[in-house]
Amino acid sequence: MSLNEIRPWRNIYRRNSRQIMVGNVPVGGDAPISVQTMTNTVTTDVKGTIDQVVRAAEAGADIVRVSVPDQDSSRALKEIVRESPVPIVADIHFHYKRGIEAAEAGAACLRINPGNIGDESRVREVIKAARDHNCSIRIGVNAGSLEKHLLEKYGEPTPDAMVESGLDHIKVLQDNDFHEFKISCKASDVFMAAAAYQALAEATDAPIHLGITEAGGLMSGTIKSAIGLGNLLWMGIGDTIRVSLSADPVEEVKVGYEILKSLGLRHRGVNIISCPSCARQGFDVIRTVEILEKRLEHIKTPMSLSIIGCVVNGPGEALMTDVGFTGGGAGSGMVYLAGKASHKLLNEQMIDHIVEQVEKKAAEIDAQTAAEAAE
Repeated sequence: MSLNEIRPWRNIYRRNSRQIMVGNVPVGGDAPISVQTMTNTVTTDVKGTIDQVVRAAEAGADIVRVSVPDQDSSRALKEIVRESPVPIVADIHFHYKRGIEAAEAGAACLRINPGNIGDESRVREVIKAARDHNCSIRIGVNAGSLEKHLLEKYGEPTPDAMVESGLDHIKVLQDNDFHEFKISCKASDVFMAAAAYQALAEATDAPIHLGITEAGGLMSGTIKSAIGLGNLLWMGIGDTIRVSLSADPVEEVKVGYEILKSLGLRHRGVNIISCPSCARQGFDVIRTVEILEKRLEHIKTPMSLSIIGCVVNGPGEALMTDVGFTGGGAGSGMVYLAGKASHKLLNEQMIDHIVEQVEKKAAEIDAQTAAEAAE
């Protein structure tokens, strides 16, 4: 019996959407919600860009976007695509020829902005290049770059203006018999983005790319994104996400997974459940969690670990985790395995022992998964 059958109040019913492919990554339908990021290197710095793509992929990015602002970047993109371990989305603004060049360079997807890509004839040329090179398209509507006629109609960026922009562009693609597309309607204002996405989800069955654009720095942007994306995902809206932070792209990937993990939508690595600590703690919880987060970064297997400072909530939290440690007295605590009290352990031995137990459990889960796949 699955966790959702045991606890039906945990269920999130995802919106039905068409499925497209971004390279070898399915987006929409019943595919897992994919996590994206974008490089912030100069694209013509091929080595630096590839290094950043690889680091993002190692952190769990399914798809990485790369900006293509000029012809030199188009040339660099070909080598970046060749060396990338994940599909590359080419970010296209202002000059439609960059979209054509990116498709020819092997991009898995083209992100085009209706507000600045040019008239319909130029969009048709981009569509042809995408079709010829087996490339999908993301319609990327942004509150900060809406078409002039929509700004005149609505007076300012609004959710209705954003949705109208997106639907107009969908019509252009569909009129040209192109259906391998997804769509986003991002804004830096959480309320505007959420309202636009809700309306868009009702108006189309296209896969939806979620994002709160220009969200801010690591802390403020994480909070803003968690509120905006979290609420939409809770409603079942969203097939792929990008957390936009003024930070290392790897941090965007980490935050993206944490948002999905918190909603039970996708799991990767160790989910550490820990208390904020107080005077009752039997060991230094904050320092311990900081160390364990670093020591367990290499674990990709989905599993849970509870690190609780005292017996008020520790045993109860441990019941629901794969591995746990609860602080006690006299410099020791209790280790829990599979939700059951297993053995006492000195605090000074805890970190190495917990890492060992997590690695052992991860290996068991991986072996079981492999065995089931082989059946």
